[in-house]
Amino acid sequence: MTKLVTIFGGSGFVGRYIARRLAKDGWRIRVACRTPEEAGFVRTYGVVGQVEPVFCNVRDDDSVRNVTRGADAVVNCVGVLAESGKNTFSAVQAEAPGRIARIASAEGVSRMVQISAIGADADASSGYARTKALGEAEVTKHMPGAVILRPSVVFGPEDEFFNRFAGMSRMGPVLPVVGADTRFQPVFVDDVAAAVVVALDDHTVHGVYELGGPDIATFRDLMKLMLGVVQRKRIILNIPFFAARGMAAGFGVAKALTLGLFTPPLTTDQVRNLAVDNVVADGARGFADLGLVPTPMSSVLPDYLWRFRPSGQYAAIKDSAKNLKQS
Repeated sequence: MTKLVTIFGGSGFVGRYIARRLAKDGWRIRVACRTPEEAGFVRTYGVVGQVEPVFCNVRDDDSVRNVTRGADAVVNCVGVLAESGKNTFSAVQAEAPGRIARIASAEGVSRMVQISAIGADADASSGYARTKALGEAEVTKHMPGAVILRPSVVFGPEDEFFNRFAGMSRMGPVLPVVGADTRFQPVFVDDVAAAVVVALDDHTVHGVYELGGPDIATFRDLMKLMLGVVQRKRIILNIPFFAARGMAAGFGVAKALTLGLFTPPLTTDQVRNLAVDNVVADGARGFADLGLVPTPMSSVLPDYLWRFRPSGQYAAIKDSAKNLKQS
């Protein structure tokens, strides 16, 4: 009988790629999310009835139990980059993973994969990094054989990193960044999904794996790469951390005054994160230990950032026309 996996957050950016990969691997899939009526697109990842979106509130025991019952494995990729209402770092990234692991263990689920993040540290000044570590601890307490994957910044067609800054590059001659010298090791979203498949299929795999792509670059160099792909010349302006903290505090006040209607473009917690390198630690297990080779940014970014070019989809045609004129 085909095995059943529940993917918490399976309709999100990373989750949808995991669902697609596992469907191709033959799993039956429950995509547990807050708005299943908006997640119908996941059904197309498999044959009729293979992939089903279902409602789940990861802050509620009964809701988690309903979508976990009968599953052979669970994958948790729920997380938040900024707190909003009841979706605090603690509730979503510390308590929810523990709840999922505890209930999965009680229901006899044999495998669990937790998507965490490079930089997870119980002693971090950042609430995001601190609760990621607390979530890992809760998972391993209830599911000692769980696999924890820590990706660096994840890129792909639906990402909120390159897409965001490429969009900003259309607004003026200056591209502001915080932490221009901070190093990152971006990882392709489908490579993270491939790691999840290995983690579920190979029962000898357990523990923590840090996932970084083949390229390590500073924030500034990543923006230069992005600008080259979108064919725009911009001045990359590094905002000092002291100034960024002041800006973030002001945005926080604006959010409070508007009762949450204003969405801050930068938070104090994000500033804290941007001060720390986001690369695979020396000696950490990674893609090689899972038998995988990560994808370089240069082979993926042009496939989805072309829409930010001044000429959009016609950029290549215009370049060819220029070559004809010169010849």
